[in-house]
Amino acid sequence: MKVLRVNPENLRESEKAIIEAAKIIYRGGSVVLPTDTVYGLAVDATRDITIDRLFKIKKRPKEKPVSVFVSDLPMARKIAFFDQRLERAAEVIWPGPLTVILKSRYKLPKNISGIQNTIGVRIPDYKLVRYLIELLGRPITATSANLSGQQPATDVQAVMAQFANQFLKPDLILDAGQLSPSQPSTVLDMTDPEPKIVRVGPVSKQKLLEILSV
Repeated sequence: MKVLRVNPENLRESEKAIIEAAKIIYRGGSVVLPTDTVYGLAVDATRDITIDRLFKIKKRPKEKPVSVFVSDLPMARKIAFFDQRLERAAEVIWPGPLTVILKSRYKLPKNISGIQNTIGVRIPDYKLVRYLIELLGRPITATSANLSGQQPATDVQAVMAQFANQFLKPDLILDAGQLSPSQPSTVLDMTDPEPKIVRVGPVSKQKLLEILSV
């Protein structure tokens, strides 16, 4: 696993590494990258072959879909349906550590959209990730960089330890050092008239209620 150091506070300083990461993802590879929660494992979210490889790397059960990162709301609209209420809420929700499950409008790999034809979407509050997605021009996976069932990692050493003895490994790691302690994102299902909290994370129930009242 190749490791490149990045500085999330200085994208110009990190540009070569981010461009290399985008090229690897474009060519079908996988990249571990820092996010606003934990280290994530990113591949091109629009191709079956890259999603299949992601599941093999993580040893993730295929019945557990993964969500996606997008760079902005226009990209989110291309892959998911938004009504006026969701449009208003999105302006409050993102960028931030909240994944929203929506009805899919774009044919994505089955391990992204699942049998219900829904998709988990998030705009991370992390400029480095959004810049990478802008360079790539398409969504990437938003799943934690760990083997299925293991703890998400907030430092590269923990990531490398989990994959050290695995046959399939990520192709590149962008090392931003120790991330601030955090939980995986809160997940909110907005596919039914009555919103449902699927997973509690950094965004509290009270904050969700404020968001849904807009």
